[in-house]
Amino acid sequence: MQSQHIVSAYDDELKFLARKIAAMGGQAERMVDQAIAALVNADPALGQRVIQDDVVLDEAQREIDDKAILIIARRQPMATDLREIIGAIRISADLERVGDLGKNIAKRVSAVAEGRQPNSLFRGLEALAELALTQLKEVLDVYASRSVERIGFVRDRDEQIDAMYTSLFRELLTYMMEDPRNITPCTHLLFVAKNIERIGDHATNIAETIYYIVTGEQMPPERPKEDKSHRVTLESGGKPG
Repeated sequence: MQSQHIVSAYDDELKFLARKIAAMGGQAERMVDQAIAALVNADPALGQRVIQDDVVLDEAQREIDDKAILIIARRQPMATDLREIIGAIRISADLERVGDLGKNIAKRVSAVAEGRQPNSLFRGLEALAELALTQLKEVLDVYASRSVERIGFVRDRDEQIDAMYTSLFRELLTYMMEDPRNITPCTHLLFVAKNIERIGDHATNIAETIYYIVTGEQMPPERPKEDKSHRVTLESGGKPG
């Protein structure tokens, strides 16, 4: 009977980590979504709320770390359970970084709001954010279901995010060269676009951790990334191709 109680308590501890990860994922998604909404709608008040919400993710990550260390010390888990616990630590760190990236976007809301940019740029940022957040949501769904056979979509989606980011980078560079007054706000938008692209990278990290949790193996080496923004040159009359 005592043994059953110990096993039940141990299961509850592992489920606590999984619930915390799910809650962190939802919070990170919300922060990024609201940061983009604040940027597009020139809403500094909403941006400030996103910045303040970052402490929630920070606290959740600390709680997961503390709980995981306690479980390892008390239960001395082996194999799958140990991967589960270490995986929770790694995933929570990635989700905390996603929250930081949302906060970084929110910090630029006021600066961008001072000089309105063409709607096409904001539509591009919204589309990029939607792709990155869909990637994150689907990865978290795989974490909940452990359906690693579905994980192949991650790298294809990551390539789409990189290609869209490169296209947006070129468009922003064009606006900056057309009118010097665009340089400051477009620089802020470049940082926003890069932050969104990095959210996709963290989603990929999480996918790799989930694969390791379930299989005990590393995911096969990824294909080369398609972010070509570093290759953009000022050719053909100063207009990037």
